[in-house]
Amino acid sequence: MGVARTPKSLRSVAVRKSFGGNLEGATGKTVSAVASLIAVASVSSGAQAQQSTLPPVNVDAPKERPRSTAAKPTPDQVRARNALRRAAQQRQQAAQAPAVPTEAPAADRNPYADPVAPYKVDHVQAGGKFPEKLVDTPKSITVLSKEILEDKGATTLKQAILSTAGVTLGTGEGGNAFGDRFFIRGFDARNDVFIDGVRDSGVSVRENFFTEQVEILRGPGSTFAGRGVAGGAINIVTKQATTEKSFYNMDTTFGTDRTKRVVLDVNQVVNSTFAIRAGGLFQDAGVAGRDYVTDNRDGAFVATTWKPTDAIKITTDYIHTALTGLPDFGVPYYRPSTASTAGGPFPDFGSNRNNWYGFTKRDFYRVGQDIGTINAEVQITPDLLLTNKIRDSHSTQNYVGTLPESPVLATPLSASTLTVNPQSRYQATDVFANQTEATYKFDDYAGFKHTLLGGIEYDRERSSIDKYAGFSSELTTGPIFTPGGSTSGVSVFSPQFTNNVVPLPGGLSGFPTKISVDTVSGYVMDSANYRDLLILNGGVRYDDYSIKVNGYGTVNGVANTFGQQQQEYGLPNFNLGLTLKPLPNGSVYAAYATSSNPVGSEFDGTSVQYGGLAPVLNGNSPQIFGPEKNRAIELGTKWELFDRHLLLTAALFQTEKDNARESVNVTAATATASCPYPAGTTGTVSCISAGAAYRIRGIDLGVGGKITDKWSVFGGLVLMQSEVTKSLVPPANTTLYASNVGLPLANVAHQSFSMLTKYQLNDIWEFGGQAVYRSKIYGGTFLAANQGTSLPSYWRFDAFAEAKINKNWRLKVYVNNIFDKRYYDALYQSAAPFVLEAPGRAAYLTISARY
Repeated sequence: MGVARTPKSLRSVAVRKSFGGNLEGATGKTVSAVASLIAVASVSSGAQAQQSTLPPVNVDAPKERPRSTAAKPTPDQVRARNALRRAAQQRQQAAQAPAVPTEAPAADRNPYADPVAPYKVDHVQAGGKFPEKLVDTPKSITVLSKEILEDKGATTLKQAILSTAGVTLGTGEGGNAFGDRFFIRGFDARNDVFIDGVRDSGVSVRENFFTEQVEILRGPGSTFAGRGVAGGAINIVTKQATTEKSFYNMDTTFGTDRTKRVVLDVNQVVNSTFAIRAGGLFQDAGVAGRDYVTDNRDGAFVATTWKPTDAIKITTDYIHTALTGLPDFGVPYYRPSTASTAGGPFPDFGSNRNNWYGFTKRDFYRVGQDIGTINAEVQITPDLLLTNKIRDSHSTQNYVGTLPESPVLATPLSASTLTVNPQSRYQATDVFANQTEATYKFDDYAGFKHTLLGGIEYDRERSSIDKYAGFSSELTTGPIFTPGGSTSGVSVFSPQFTNNVVPLPGGLSGFPTKISVDTVSGYVMDSANYRDLLILNGGVRYDDYSIKVNGYGTVNGVANTFGQQQQEYGLPNFNLGLTLKPLPNGSVYAAYATSSNPVGSEFDGTSVQYGGLAPVLNGNSPQIFGPEKNRAIELGTKWELFDRHLLLTAALFQTEKDNARESVNVTAATATASCPYPAGTTGTVSCISAGAAYRIRGIDLGVGGKITDKWSVFGGLVLMQSEVTKSLVPPANTTLYASNVGLPLANVAHQSFSMLTKYQLNDIWEFGGQAVYRSKIYGGTFLAANQGTSLPSYWRFDAFAEAKINKNWRLKVYVNNIFDKRYYDALYQSAAPFVLEAPGRAAYLTISARY
């Protein structure tokens, strides 16, 4: 009979238990012990087997084999093997997880930017309206992160915007305020500036010390932002308190233009649910290349974040700014004759670029803003988020300035004189806004993941626009050194009255133009993502827009008679977008959008001639125009390269405007019902009409992020073509051209380029620079470039170097306008224009502390 054996299953269990699950670690002694146990069990079972006639079991215990000492790993070999295993695990984790910076991110990092490549911003602030990453968003959006603003040396919104391709600057004109007047893709966007998604009504001058990033949305966007937004919108994202970590930052700057600037930024974590952030600004400065001009600023902000539970988050912030100094209204423009297209700014014809034509004893400006916001977020369910934002703000524009106009040419040219005209304004603007939004995420049966947003918004905007008593803006003649009159005979080349004592204005006129706008809006947007292969988005918005204007004038010979005008419009708009993702790191898209510009939407115009709604005064019938309508199509592609730390964008776009405003010169013989000829008038008068149309098309290229671990870039190239496609101007009414049809538009740089780059040489030093190009800009009145004036094209170059002394201290040196290039920011649109001159070369040293 055969030898009885222990069942295999029991033997395997016994072996596993005795080895502790580690066969490699079993020794010969362990095997012998197990064999002995098996033998004992066999003897017992053998006794029972003999009683049951089973044969005895004989087990030979295995002998322990001698092991070579060389086969056992040494301690060094064990450590080396473990190190290799850890390295392999780290490589595997790095391949599966997103890259992280080699250094711990700064506590005050931008939450919207790539932490490895802060020149590349992945998300915009309005996450519900733009839920996808920028690479998957079917719209051209240029975002200037905090690091970009710092490396540009941009302390104001104007400085940041003007060094960005596709954006130009306009002037205040006679009936508009001087301040941040931007043109995006050729369209006026002076009242399309937002702070944290709420319209910042009224033209102002905006500081950057409280700014996290600046978002430039290009193309029509009334669905996203409401009225206006024909060429795009600008959203300023403010700094918010964070419970992540406390930090204490200070930046001190000294400049060759007499700049002394200190910025504080402190975040204090009180506990895990509450944090407070506060900042302050002080600046005392001049302007490089401009005599007498000063640029002083003060400001403060405070923000809090309270998150009592994971489902509730409440943030508050308050911003105060005060900008003061001597204003600069530029230099005169040289024209050999009114019918000539030759000429240019007088500094290009020999006058000193530093010349300032104001009065130090009279001129001033004071621009202030006070903005308070409360935002509450409640996560009802994991898929449903409710938010409510309340904003109350007050801003002022208060200035008396001097316009250098109407040069009288002489031989030699250095003997030419001009007339300096007073320009004054006191504008107070108050805004109350409430936005309530619900964002719901869900999956449908077709496999699409939806982000559905619905919102209701109410905006109440009030503005009072007055001037100083005795000032008559832009008089052509007048006595010298009276408070309100113009001063003639001022030397173009050596202004001689700059420091003379000039009587001050006696106060405000007391007859302001008051503008009130009430808007109630409702909107719905949806973004549907099918497995990151196909993304559909669209939205509709309806704005109930009501404007009322009160003013004073002369009616039937009675001065300062009250008049008013009121209009109400319903503004429906929509957008559609289709995005295809051939690869995870890229997209191709097509988008269509509309927008509307009702009368008075710019909110600072006091007459029809300057985009406003005029009260019924002076015996004239009011001119009432319907909204301008804009529509645009955009085809584009976006790609993330170099480990997805560099974003490349390219887009073809076309925007068309219908029912556009136009300036028409009429005589008694050419007057029409829409442009009547005022009684008692002789010669030619200007009239604003509606019904024109124009088109802007072009290509928009952009780049932002890191090419290598040490090389960062940010920039863009915009090439545009503009054309008036419909005009009501008869050929006989134009001086220089046969008709407006076919003319390019005023205030448009048809080619613009910018590139900011920096290289990290080592752990201490970084070097960088910026190149900016802008092509010629034509002047004109109400869109068409028909005045024969222009600003020359230019290249400008900046450079900077930064040294990180240690983890807490760093030094940075900027040189702006390295070659001291003489160039100009904007052109006043009139037959006797002036131009705003850009600053000359200036160097700055910034000492920064980070704790």
